[in-house]
Amino acid sequence: MRVIRKYANRRLYDTEQSRYVTLEDLRGLILEEVPFRVEDAKSGEDLTRTILLSIIIEQEQAGGESEVFSNDLLEQLIRVYAMSQPLPLARYLEQGTRLMMEQQQRMQDQWQQAMRHSPMELMRELAEENMRFWQQTINQGQQRKDDEE
Repeated sequence: MRVIRKYANRRLYDTEQSRYVTLEDLRGLILEEVPFRVEDAKSGEDLTRTILLSIIIEQEQAGGESEVFSNDLLEQLIRVYAMSQPLPLARYLEQGTRLMMEQQQRMQDQWQQAMRHSPMELMRELAEENMRFWQQTINQGQQRKDDEE
């Protein structure tokens, strides 16, 4: 597992690549599914969760269509923390998010497969099939002609 050290000056250092990294660099590792652990350079305390939350905050503040958490949802999450017996929300969210991402991947795969059979692709496949048919027909006719001679 890749180790990222966080120094007092708030800089993050990738020990595997021997260079300073940004939250955007760590986001890239996440998207590439590269496991890493962020630890305090002095104490060794695990800071991964805090850094992951920082990445989410940065994504949310970027605005646009990348916002995932509405104000209502954030308020509800804060209320969950205040409950005397909090809901097992983490497990539910993990499973729900995993299911949603799997379904999204399936839809993308199906879309790509459908696009592979676009009208132009279909015409190309038909043209190739017709060409093979006529080549076989001509070859068979030539074979018969040669056999007759």
